Amino acid sequence: MSDFDRVSARSIPTAADMSVDVGLRKFMLGVYNKLGLGLILSAGMAYLTSGPLASLMFQQQQVTLRSGEVVNSVGYTGLGWVVAFAPLAILLFSGFVMRSINARTASIIYWSIVTLIGASMGTVVLLYTGASVASTFLITATAFGGLSLIGYTTKKDLTGFGSFLIMGLIGLIVASIVNIFLGSSMMQFIISVAGVLIFSGLVAYDTQRLKMTYYQLGGDEAAMGVATSYGALNLYLDFINLFRFLLVLFGSRR
Repeated sequence: MSDFDRVSARSIPTAADMSVDVGLRKFMLGVYNKLGLGLILSAGMAYLTSGPLASLMFQQQQVTLRSGEVVNSVGYTGLGWVVAFAPLAILLFSGFVMRSINARTASIIYWSIVTLIGASMGTVVLLYTGASVASTFLITATAFGGLSLIGYTTKKDLTGFGSFLIMGLIGLIVASIVNIFLGSSMMQFIISVAGVLIFSGLVAYDTQRLKMTYYQLGGDEAAMGVATSYGALNLYLDFINLFRFLLVLFGSRR
């Protein structure tokens, strides 16, 4: 991961036209292929944990809101909590404990996190109708494709914009934690709208940052192997979070 995180805030290279650079296209194709396979794996895991393995992961119940409306709710079992927090533990371990990470290790980290997040997303299938999950996924994929294309083709340096988005993400996390205790539907709506905007921006920013990474690694195949996995992971997290917030805003609950 250290190789991937060495990206500096330098301006976008102008010596080569990155839109037609063969090496860059190969690098980005590797990232997108890994991202696509990761999403497929996550969908398969969500299907398993919302069906055959649902009782191991989740506890379904009905909750009465302050308005008197009764809605379905899904809580985690002990195993479910472990699976839900395991991706964060893996990221912290790889970031603060491992001194160096090679391409193979980075790939293992990526597939482990994707599998675990997919397993915890069985809640989505249990809470929302299949039609709304499918339609929201298509909307997310379309938006992601357009935003990533903007990040890939723009000549404007998005570094400053990215710093603003990271600050917004921190605020979003804090607000989400606070709302766990408040249980405010209005606050949840505001958080979801902000989440859509922040992760939409992060898709473009992370795509451009991957371009910068490619050029700054200077053809180092080992470092680019690491960057491919961590680049796919960043875009995967952007996609999943954008999908979740859109589903909260527009999804139909069971």
